[in-house]
Amino acid sequence: MPRSFPWLDRALVPLLVLLVLGGIGLFIEIALEVRENETRRLDESLLLMMREPGNPSDPIGSDRIEEMARDLTALGGLTLLTGVTLVATGVALFADRWRLALLGVASVLGGTLVMNLLKHGFDRPRPNLVEHHTVVHNASFPSGHSMMAAMVYLTLGILLARTQPRKRVRAFIVVISILITILVGVSRVYLGVHWPTDVVAGWALGGAWAVMFWLLAMKVDPQSPAK
Repeated sequence: MPRSFPWLDRALVPLLVLLVLGGIGLFIEIALEVRENETRRLDESLLLMMREPGNPSDPIGSDRIEEMARDLTALGGLTLLTGVTLVATGVALFADRWRLALLGVASVLGGTLVMNLLKHGFDRPRPNLVEHHTVVHNASFPSGHSMMAAMVYLTLGILLARTQPRKRVRAFIVVISILITILVGVSRVYLGVHWPTDVVAGWALGGAWAVMFWLLAMKVDPQSPAK
């Protein structure tokens, strides 16, 4: 097994590369269809599935569920993501993994720049089919909350996992990171502030970005925790 990948099965590396290419490819495919307005009917159908029949202004479920959705969507907000990044970076630094910490910060900052450029470039309007149940500030495609949740939580989940000696702990951290990413994206559609394709595109590109970080992390920080 190569020294650069001491705690990862060699056979998994090509799979990770395929995941990166697949995520980028999926994003491009969705982006092209969005440009041609070919996703409109599907987006509207999926968005209305999360609304009370005959009353698009009211999300399905009780007021408590709507409040939970706002709490979940906050997990993809700038303030919380900044705090999570600082905490995870600090953990890596205290574990004497400064290369990993710097790479994690660079990945998050770079991803933020890419996300803003894409939003500006596509300039897709927010859904006007339903009432928005949280404040929005910029364009719709791709979903910034979904993309940044995937980038930040998956990237930092991988960062923290690489500092842990037990495989089960590493797996738990990564699974929780994926779960948070999914919940943030679903909450954006539930609250009516994003089309479903915005969210899927954000997941695809954000996930690909995080896996690229994983591959780079194994190169610049080949040290592995004790098994």
